[in-house]
Amino acid sequence: MKISQTLSTSMRHFKFLNYTCILGIFATSSMSIAQENAPLDALITDRPDATESPNAVPKGFLQVETGAFYESFEENSIKNETYTFNTTLVRYGLLDNLELRLGWDFVEGKTKVNGSAIDDVTSGLNPLLFGFKTSIAKENGCFPEIGFLGHLYLPFTASNDYKPETTGVDFRFAFAHTLSENSNLSYNLGAAWGDDSSEAAYVYTIAFGQGITEKLGAYAELYGDVPENSKANHFWDAGLTYLISNNVQLDATVGTSITKGQDLLISAGMSFRLPSKQN
Repeated sequence: MKISQTLSTSMRHFKFLNYTCILGIFATSSMSIAQENAPLDALITDRPDATESPNAVPKGFLQVETGAFYESFEENSIKNETYTFNTTLVRYGLLDNLELRLGWDFVEGKTKVNGSAIDDVTSGLNPLLFGFKTSIAKENGCFPEIGFLGHLYLPFTASNDYKPETTGVDFRFAFAHTLSENSNLSYNLGAAWGDDSSEAAYVYTIAFGQGITEKLGAYAELYGDVPENSKANHFWDAGLTYLISNNVQLDATVGTSITKGQDLLISAGMSFRLPSKQN
């Protein structure tokens, strides 16, 4: 995802952000209508942290999770900055315990040498994510709630600057424990193959969530990957979530890496759920 023309980049950014705003307005108006019907539990999202929940979206419902983030890393006076816009994940409840997932985002990468920007700007679409999530088991005492999810990353859907030669694949098991009325522990274990490499990277995450009020929540997380033949990558982040209603949530996150690779991560976004007509 790279671009060389500033004007075309700005226009594409505008289109993507405008699309997100339209979705948000539509969602907010839909929520007010939906609230006239039987109330639902508060939505459970797969953002803003790296830890995926074991919960599938209820049958017949559409859930959209979108946002943007910035990350940077500087080494030997060379600073790489990445802006990711419209990080949209669309989740649809196909069955009571099965959801379909589509995700796509727009990325722009910039490089500075000794504080001066160079002309080699990369920009475009990442490969489209297509996948599923299924609920395997409900929580029962010390036994956690369990889910399983997997994705394909389709090269032909990506822009030239971010187009891999081969299809990326990942999968993970998702677990969740209720610790108290206002706190929980979630973690993932899985593996991923991507970036035109046959090398597997084993993925882990662990996140602690705490409800501060009925609407405001906080979390802290450790996550990373351990490639078969390369050095491991470890990160941490923390953030806040705010429920506008049971169907709309805002979030904000900050983080960095424990190992070399990321100096700063900042993210913000919104998630919303659209009920089906029969609901």
